[in-house]
Amino acid sequence: MALLFLLSCIVLIGSTYGCGVPAIKPIISGYARIVNGENAVSGSWPWQVSLQDRTGFHFCGGSLVNNLWVVTAAHCGVTTSHRVILGEYDRSSSAEPIQTMSISRVFKHPNYNTNTMINDITLLKLSSTASFNSRVAPVCIPTSSEVFNSPERCITTGWGYVDAYSKLSPNKLQQVTLPLLSNTECQRYWGNKIHSTMICAGASGASSCMGDSGGPLVCARNGAWVLAGIVSWGSSTCSPSSPGVYARVSTLRSWMDQIVASN
Repeated sequence: MALLFLLSCIVLIGSTYGCGVPAIKPIISGYARIVNGENAVSGSWPWQVSLQDRTGFHFCGGSLVNNLWVVTAAHCGVTTSHRVILGEYDRSSSAEPIQTMSISRVFKHPNYNTNTMINDITLLKLSSTASFNSRVAPVCIPTSSEVFNSPERCITTGWGYVDAYSKLSPNKLQQVTLPLLSNTECQRYWGNKIHSTMICAGASGASSCMGDSGGPLVCARNGAWVLAGIVSWGSSTCSPSSPGVYARVSTLRSWMDQIVASN
C-alpha cells in the first residue's frame, strides 16, 4: 500500500498535472546564479521553488516532487522557520500568484558529510498541500537505475548570483543548458572529491552559482523532465570553465522513497 501510494505521488501525481511536463513550455536557446544563462519563460519550470527566510531573502532553490514534498540540498541548512515559495518567477514582482508554504518537517540525509559533500540532499515536508496549476507542478524523479551520460545536455535553473564577484542576483529566474560529464571526466577537474553520489555538468561557458544551491538539474526523458541532480558545489568563483557538481538523485532515490513512505 505504501509503495503504491509512493509511486502515485512521485512518478505521476494528480490527474491533470503529471510530473515533468510544464503546462507553459520552456524556450531554451541552444538546446540552448546562473552565470551566462538567460531569463526563463515565466512559469515554464513549475517545480522550481525559492527557499526564503522570514524577511523574504532567497538563499537556496529546490524542486517540488509532489504536493507535500520538496527536495533541496542538505548544505542549504533549511529549518522549519524557513518558507517555500511556489510559482515564483520575478522576485521583484508582488503581482505573481505565488504560494507561500510553511515547512512542517526537515529530513536531512543522515550520511550527509559537510567536508566531502556526499549525500547532499534534504527532503522538506510542507505543512499543507500545494495546489497544482499551470505554474506549480512536480518534477519527475528518476528510478534508481536511471543513467545520465556525457555528453547529454540538461538544464539547471535558479536565482543564484550571475557574477560571483559582484554578488548580483537576478530578479527573474535564470536557465542554462549544460553538458553532463562522466564522473571520470569530472575527476580531471576535481580529483577524488567526485563520488558516485554526484553528477557533474558544465565547464562549457556557463555555471551554477551561490543561491542556485538545492535547485534542479533536469534532463529530458520520453517527453518529460526528470530531476537528474541537485545543485551542490563547484568553483568558489562560479567559473564557467569548471564543472558544477550536483547530488545524483538516482543514487538517492531509495532514501527518498523510504522517507516519504514512512512520513
